[in-house]
Amino acid sequence: MIDALGDPQSVLVLGGSSEIALATVTALPRNRINRVVLAGRASAGLTSAVEELTKSGIKGVVTAEFDATNTASHERIIDEIFDACDIDIVILAFGMLGDQMEFESDPNLAVQIATTNYTGAVSSGLHVARRLRQQGHGSLVVISSVAGDRARRSNYVYGSTKAGLDAFAQGLGDALQGSGAHVMVVRPGMVRTRMSAGLPEAPMTTDAPDVAKAIIVGLRKGKHTIYAPGNLRYLMGVVKTVPRPIFRKLPS
Repeated sequence: MIDALGDPQSVLVLGGSSEIALATVTALPRNRINRVVLAGRASAGLTSAVEELTKSGIKGVVTAEFDATNTASHERIIDEIFDACDIDIVILAFGMLGDQMEFESDPNLAVQIATTNYTGAVSSGLHVARRLRQQGHGSLVVISSVAGDRARRSNYVYGSTKAGLDAFAQGLGDALQGSGAHVMVVRPGMVRTRMSAGLPEAPMTTDAPDVAKAIIVGLRKGKHTIYAPGNLRYLMGVVKTVPRPIFRKLPS
């Protein structure tokens, strides 16, 4: 539960090896945290994440089996985590980028990314919201993307999953209004992570620790939506007004 100083004591990360989520946990007042649950599929990355947080001085770091695509298991897993400890912050940080050309040549791959990025988020997000409502406090941080603001030819499958996720999270936040629980949607631009490695950098490309700082500030201010970096809000406002025939011709 949030302590007397207003700092969180427990965090659940859905997508436990996410670099943005791990940077966010690290940026929290670590002397206040006594439990971090990294939920994800067993992997070297998840093991490394536990070691990284523990070495940084964060207490009570544990893992939980979680597969975004196995929606039938979500209720049980999330209930077990919340039954063990009230959770102050949940970071929904799983997702796949994939390759647009591969999606077009093999639609089954597109279905896989849609299932992970959107269906899995709807399922787990609703179960988390139910438990946050029951405990009467806590924040759900949903890592979306500016790719959802307007789908581009070069990544419209990925962009559409983020657009759906973003709309879902906004509605979920409205549904929780007055319950003591809170949803904040995070719309980063390109972030230097494993997922973006090897891709040409877009304008305002940033790093995971910078996104983490924006998340912490947004939570403290009770924001419902943030861009990272903040100036992306204005750039995307312009992008959304560009006429479609012109938008098609812009560099991807």
